[in-house]
Amino acid sequence: MDQLKNLLALLPGADAQGRKADLIAAIERGLAGDGLREVWNQLDKTQRAAVADALHSSGGVFDAARFRARHGDLPTFAKEKSGRGLYGLKMPTRLRLFLHNLSNYDEGPGGYIPADLMIRLRQFVPKPPPPALATLDELPEDYAREDKSYQWQEGDQGIRVITPRGQFQMPRQKPEVILTTVRIPLQRRDTERDAAAEVMTVLRLIDRGKLPVSDKTLLPGTAALRELNPLLSQGDFYPPEAKAPEGYVEIGPIKAHAWPVLVQAGGLAELSGKKLALTKAGREALGKPPAEVLKHLWARWLKTAKFDEFQRVNAIKGQTGKGKTKMTAVSGRRGVILEALRQCPAGAWVSLETFSRYMQASGLNFSVTRDPWTLYIGEMGYGSLGHDGFHDWHILQQRFLGVLLMEYAATLGLIDLAYIDPWETAKDYGSLWGTDDLDFLSRYDGLLYFRLNALGAWCLGLADAYRPSQPPPRCQLSILPSLLVTVKSGTLAAEEVLCLDTWAEPLDDQTWRLDSGRILEALEQGRPLREFRDFLEAREDQGLPDTVEGFLARAEKRAASLRTAGLYLLIDCADEDLAEQLATGKDTKSLCQRAGPRRIAIKPENEDRFRRAVRGMGYGLPKA
Repeated sequence: MDQLKNLLALLPGADAQGRKADLIAAIERGLAGDGLREVWNQLDKTQRAAVADALHSSGGVFDAARFRARHGDLPTFAKEKSGRGLYGLKMPTRLRLFLHNLSNYDEGPGGYIPADLMIRLRQFVPKPPPPALATLDELPEDYAREDKSYQWQEGDQGIRVITPRGQFQMPRQKPEVILTTVRIPLQRRDTERDAAAEVMTVLRLIDRGKLPVSDKTLLPGTAALRELNPLLSQGDFYPPEAKAPEGYVEIGPIKAHAWPVLVQAGGLAELSGKKLALTKAGREALGKPPAEVLKHLWARWLKTAKFDEFQRVNAIKGQTGKGKTKMTAVSGRRGVILEALRQCPAGAWVSLETFSRYMQASGLNFSVTRDPWTLYIGEMGYGSLGHDGFHDWHILQQRFLGVLLMEYAATLGLIDLAYIDPWETAKDYGSLWGTDDLDFLSRYDGLLYFRLNALGAWCLGLADAYRPSQPPPRCQLSILPSLLVTVKSGTLAAEEVLCLDTWAEPLDDQTWRLDSGRILEALEQGRPLREFRDFLEAREDQGLPDTVEGFLARAEKRAASLRTAGLYLLIDCADEDLAEQLATGKDTKSLCQRAGPRRIAIKPENEDRFRRAVRGMGYGLPKA
């Protein structure tokens, strides 16, 4: 009765008297005919948007999370009212005449539009425009974090409070809130060229048998990270040598962890003993353009079920054992994010927060788990994420989004990044039990912005061909026939210095000499020479001298004169007759080849089959 009276009071000229049936009939009369549109016109802008969103986007049900993501705030469903009684403290607004409560006891921000009301509303309520993804042409210089502190007035002795742990003074007055803005410089990483070099480096490292992984988890350990870290272009996103401040935990590897996982998921490497070994596809990839290999790895990663990115959010427990059966399929999560990424314009920066809200506003939703009660922080009981507000989008889905983007899409060179140290961000998880001592919920919390680059647009099917992006030149170079490169005007950016240092020998901070050794090393790492030639031509308005063109052409030809054929196991035979018998035998000739008068060679992946074959011939092959 109180609810009906409150609703009836919202209609002009209504009489809130009579029995329940009389009140219901009075509300129906007030909304009959043109009365419905009159009440609609009395709603504020946000309330009208809420009705339109529920009517046209959500099948009549108001999605509070989606609406907040799209509009930044929720509409007013109720306002304070003096009085007593079960329903006397809150007075509903006119919005409740359109969005009815889901139950008699649900007074929260939500509701649904009854079917008969939806038919009438569709006659005049306009369909809301589709959500728009806000982008930036240029990054801000820094990240602004607002810190809050409290200060009590001097001389306030307060009230003495006695507790089992002792006595303390509680101030009588509320403290003064002091807001301080802390500005933190952004770290930026353009990943496209780094990924092209690193993927070939990783494949060659595996080909040499130098990349061990766990035979149970297939994940790299300390030994593998030690091998990989020095080989990463510009290092990891958070280099291991950059120690965390005293009292903070280490961030840990990102790219160094991702590469061994990616090549396994892509079918380019597999476990052999306790180390990775190249598969047939992996050996073929050594002769392919790096961009094609990266595109292949991304496509395979989207489908693999071997690895779950969310397990990299180490603070959230319960993902293994029984909890693993409640986790959703990773391919489904990635598919939704892929659809959202395809709506990002190439070359424009997007805030991760904005992108996350855009996904919710567009209905691009996914779940990390079917039962959040199985996940927890610290302790399974109090720290369970099943409690209300503990498994919201920004806790689970946005953390998964951060891992996929920073550890896998960026490692493969599809997106460029702008980020800070994860402990520098404003904590959005402070209300969760057990998080007081956490420096960050995930090591990817520092990711603030990303940009889909030329490689990413091609891998996502947004471009027909891949054309490597080049940063705009900030200086002019003078390239001499003597192979010297000097700065003629302007100032070199850090990325330009890095490019010159990769291909040429620095003589001082303004002069480099083209060096065949450095060029060959860069080509061995998979960097295309066209990248360096385009770099020079964009900064030399006179064109490249003939001597420089010839020097580069010779270096490129010599770099392609030799090709890695892969690892082989050499076997010495007792005599030449036995070597010939094995090299021509029916069961062994396809598994080995002659490598000398008394020596044969077999590929590591053929070793087990070769052993069985020679055993059938009456010979044994001791373990190396």
